[in-house]
Amino acid sequence: MGWITRLCAVGCWRNGYGAGSGEARNIANAERKLHFGERVQLDGSFHDWLEGRGPRGCLMNMVDDARSETQARLGKEETIWAAAGVLRAWIEKYGVPRALYTDWKNVYKRKATPAEQLRGEVPVTQFGHMCQKLGIRIIAASSPQAKGRVERNHGTHQDRLIKKLRRKKIDSYEAANQYLEKEYLPEHNRRFARPAARTEDYHGRKPTARELRQIFRLETERSISNDWVIRHEGRWLQLQPGQRRYGPTKSKALVCEWEDGTRAVYYRGERLAFTELKEPIRKTARPIPPAARLMVVRKAKPDHPWRQSYQNMKPRVLNQEIAVPLVGIRTYASP
Repeated sequence: MGWITRLCAVGCWRNGYGAGSGEARNIANAERKLHFGERVQLDGSFHDWLEGRGPRGCLMNMVDDARSETQARLGKEETIWAAAGVLRAWIEKYGVPRALYTDWKNVYKRKATPAEQLRGEVPVTQFGHMCQKLGIRIIAASSPQAKGRVERNHGTHQDRLIKKLRRKKIDSYEAANQYLEKEYLPEHNRRFARPAARTEDYHGRKPTARELRQIFRLETERSISNDWVIRHEGRWLQLQPGQRRYGPTKSKALVCEWEDGTRAVYYRGERLAFTELKEPIRKTARPIPPAARLMVVRKAKPDHPWRQSYQNMKPRVLNQEIAVPLVGIRTYASP
């Protein structure tokens, strides 16, 4: 049994998997990919990297499965922008990898909602949408032990990187990332990287800076209201279509946002100018007048007195009780 197999078996036993479990055998017998860039493992490691000199952070770590080539960046949390930042640094250095091996987190992959399941839609996160535009496949691991290569790389960084940051007296994320790029990562890769089994490089071409800016952004569709206002993250954006009418109301506009806070709104690929409103301008509705009463016109019957002439009118018959003379009552006026 080699030292890697023994190390994996002992690690799995301590984590409660047992030396003879299937998980341990999968880690020990995990075969590397044959080509550089065929699959890259991506994960975040939360640790007190600055040892109290600065805030705690998360080291975003990428390790190639064939060569163990490493790229890392230190940040606050394992967010979309943190994952996008380390992936962009990898692409600018090596090219576009074919696949990423991650864990089940909402940053990388998420489960479909009941509504999406009914519609048969595959849920895609914002980071997943970025990878789709690059042609990168995301493979989610079922457990941390499945990403054995990047997990062991975390242990190496927690041992070596912390000591080097301490000697350099580095106390911020910015200074740590500069040190990682200039000194630590080149030295780490010279020592721990190994040649791939095949010489072919499976990385795609490096996109231009303009293409990368169009790829690494958050994209959200928003409905256009009747007064050309869209709502985005609690903000009200008044669109300014100018002389052209870009689309009917209730159509969809694409809101793009970059890491530096810059926003842009597009409709059918064309950028629209907009201004941010403090409060939405609501048009006062005109008072609704009361409903008019329906007048029913009833026509008189043919034998109605209104339709009879004076000669044809029936003689008036007085009530007999009224026609009887009143006894004891003077019916004439006194002189």
